[in-house]
Amino acid sequence: MSWLAAYLALGAIIGFLAGLLGIGGGLTLVPLLAALFQAQALSADHIVHLSLGTAMATVVFTSSSSVRAHHQLGSVDWALVRRLAPALLLGSFLATFVSGWLPQRALALGFAVVVFGGATQMLLGRKPAPGTGLPGRPVLLAIGVVVGVICGLASAGGAFLTVPLMLAWGVSMQRAIGTAAAIGVPVAIIGMIGHVISGWSVPGLPPWSLGFVYLPALVAVVAASMLTAPFGARLTHRLPVATLKRVFSLLLYAMAARMAWVYW
Repeated sequence: MSWLAAYLALGAIIGFLAGLLGIGGGLTLVPLLAALFQAQALSADHIVHLSLGTAMATVVFTSSSSVRAHHQLGSVDWALVRRLAPALLLGSFLATFVSGWLPQRALALGFAVVVFGGATQMLLGRKPAPGTGLPGRPVLLAIGVVVGVICGLASAGGAFLTVPLMLAWGVSMQRAIGTAAAIGVPVAIIGMIGHVISGWSVPGLPPWSLGFVYLPALVAVVAASMLTAPFGARLTHRLPVATLKRVFSLLLYAMAARMAWVYW
């Protein structure tokens, strides 16, 4: 029960930050889950795998309500979703499916690199200049696969990458955010399936695991985060969110550096 309380507390924090700063759960959740799983002594050889799989599964649930709200506001470009999603789905599935055969050290270092990039983008707060439109189909496919692989490595829906790309292609900010949220749900679903398949026959995983998805942590984190996200969203217009994002980016640096150091 004490570990369940820890997962609930973690979910409450993640949900609040997601509502306040508009961040996805993966970048924050993976290192914190890894620390909890390590303290709980769960499957020492697969702590990072379990953290990535469980974090990706939470994104499925936490992003769905966001997509519904964006759709009701008319800020989702579904035509663009159909063009971008297939390549991202392929990349996400490849990364998560192959991750089961990769050692924890490689996964932890890969995750740290992705988080350093996302934190740097958040710290600088730069927005690309509007472009003239979408690139051609081959370029779009290649970009989508690469972004999907990064999403799989970071257990994230990918908004920290897809939003800047869409802004560079001339999509408005509101539409880019809504479209990125809509793309993130199927990417997370496919990524979750990849983690389940890659961990399905792995021996020594803890009870109540579905592949590399640890169900007790998943249920607790999702339940608590959905309760606290609205509170964070209400504070968005009352607090200096730009400053908070820069402070949070420094926290991401610290968490990613710790994870890379522990598993190095």
